[in-house]
Amino acid sequence: MPVTMPLSCSITLESMRSAVVTPTQLEGELQQRPERTVVRSKYKGPRVRISRDTSLPWWRRILPVINSHRWSFFTAVILSFASLVFQTLVPNLLNHAFDNLQTHHNAALRGEVITVIVFALVAGITGLISRQFVFNTAYNVEADLRSLIYEHLSWLSFSFYDRVQSGQLVSRANSDIRSVQMYSTFAPLIIVQCSIGVLAFGFMLKIDAELALIAMIVMPILYFVGIRMRRMMFPISWITQARLADVATIVDENVNGVRVVKSFAQEEAEVNRLANSAERVAWAYIKDAEIRGQWAPWVQNLPQLGLALVLFFGGWMVIDGHLGTGAILAFNAYLLMLQAPFMMLGQLVMMGQRAKASAERIFEILDENPEIVERPGAFDLTNVKGKVHFDHVRFAYGDGPDILKDFDAVIEPGETVAIVGRTGSGKSTLARLLTRFYDVDEGSVSIDDHDVRDLTLPSLREGVGVVLDEPFLFSVSIRDNIAYGQPDAPLEAIIAAAKAANADEFIVRLPYDYDTVVGERGYTLSGGQRQRIAIARTLLVNPPVLILDDATSAIDVHIEAEIYDALRNLLRQRTTFVIAHRISTIALASRVLLLDEGRVVAQGTHEKLLATTPLYAQVLAQTTPERP
Repeated sequence: MPVTMPLSCSITLESMRSAVVTPTQLEGELQQRPERTVVRSKYKGPRVRISRDTSLPWWRRILPVINSHRWSFFTAVILSFASLVFQTLVPNLLNHAFDNLQTHHNAALRGEVITVIVFALVAGITGLISRQFVFNTAYNVEADLRSLIYEHLSWLSFSFYDRVQSGQLVSRANSDIRSVQMYSTFAPLIIVQCSIGVLAFGFMLKIDAELALIAMIVMPILYFVGIRMRRMMFPISWITQARLADVATIVDENVNGVRVVKSFAQEEAEVNRLANSAERVAWAYIKDAEIRGQWAPWVQNLPQLGLALVLFFGGWMVIDGHLGTGAILAFNAYLLMLQAPFMMLGQLVMMGQRAKASAERIFEILDENPEIVERPGAFDLTNVKGKVHFDHVRFAYGDGPDILKDFDAVIEPGETVAIVGRTGSGKSTLARLLTRFYDVDEGSVSIDDHDVRDLTLPSLREGVGVVLDEPFLFSVSIRDNIAYGQPDAPLEAIIAAAKAANADEFIVRLPYDYDTVVGERGYTLSGGQRQRIAIARTLLVNPPVLILDDATSAIDVHIEAEIYDALRNLLRQRTTFVIAHRISTIALASRVLLLDEGRVVAQGTHEKLLATTPLYAQVLAQTTPERP
């Protein structure tokens, strides 16, 4: 929900609105901005990284993350072990108590009772503290894994997102991480339970070795059942996670494309599409349940066979006088303790296979390497004058056809150049190459005679500002959206940028002015309003090289003229590319480059091209909307 502005802020805004600000003053306010600072959160972030050695088993690759929380993790394991040790001491204590009671019929049990109560209290307290530590470790590990995968996603190149569905990424960054986290943190505690089973078996051997071996006769069978169950669980676990990701993709597409769905009345078709995917998930879950139903009873009930054998042979030994009543009671208690690890063993196998499948899906992302990386020795782009040179550039997206072919152009510092061409001629591609979202296949792109591949990526993208034709706004306030690239910018600079983009006029009419929170992707605003906020966001960063990629396509012609009147003086101070479709936009430029099939086929002023190049007039006729 939007937050109401404090009175002092409202007074400041009111005074700013009433003031008449000239373009020169706007330029000065934009120039006077504080140094950029890094906003830090309370979460310190992951301390280590996942191993990139693909030859290691999946759990070894995850191990460094868990090891970074080793103190809380080992505290949880040690306390859990201590709690179970105290539990295993109780049956042995009862055995001695019953033996004393049988030998000395008037023996007092007060000491044994007190000891049992103390052991139970200690076991309960240590178990409680252990659970606190294990959950603390589990959620920190999950946060680290999620931060690592999101950080890696932020570094991957645009070519990765061209071929991977967003729903798949969301699924792997959520449900898959949860599966890995649960197994990584809870599996050791289950192993502790199994180790306590070994301790219980030691007490059983101490009471009667033969009876202990009889109780363990089912162990080999249980081992082979567990191996078979594990082999059958892994494929279905992988299928389940993959199909859950498919459902996430469909939901993501329908939420983001709801306007398209409703525009074409395809609600029923999309519901059927989701239902088909949901049925595929249901099949995977049913298959998973069938495997569990087939094998889990063996894992859980085989120990009952051991218990039956103990009761049969132990009862005979008690009747024959070879074993005391207290011993058989203690023996049965230990055997019951052994059942818990056996029951958890089935759960451990199922969790392990699901975690393995999830980990391998996560590693498919983490093992991706960005195509756009900084070269060794890359340096910052500083003191930018703004000369841009596209030197015989050839470029294609992936294995597709060439978009640019021997493209050659020089833009001088402070020059405003309009890029005009048919759809698909490569106009927007120039912006992506200049900001190094993609690398050229041949030739080079340089700023101030520095090849962009030799520059550090942050400095390059701070020096080149882009306003896209499809502006994206975050679900935060308008103030935060404008200040996205300069979070510490003062309100005065934010308002100056908004006025330069002719956005202040509609912002002040919103319920909470600059503190009005926009809806998802900014859809509570019109297309023209979103574009003006996007222009203001870029102007606030004040880049020396500016790219307007059809940035006013959704804006009314009259408002566009007002925006450009405010921008004219600002554009004189920077090199500007105007990817244009309207004559009014082209009028901003001192030179026009006409592109066709990836090449510059003509250049000059708008008037000269109209007079000498028929193709130019044809392109304008196709792209310029008719005025009423």
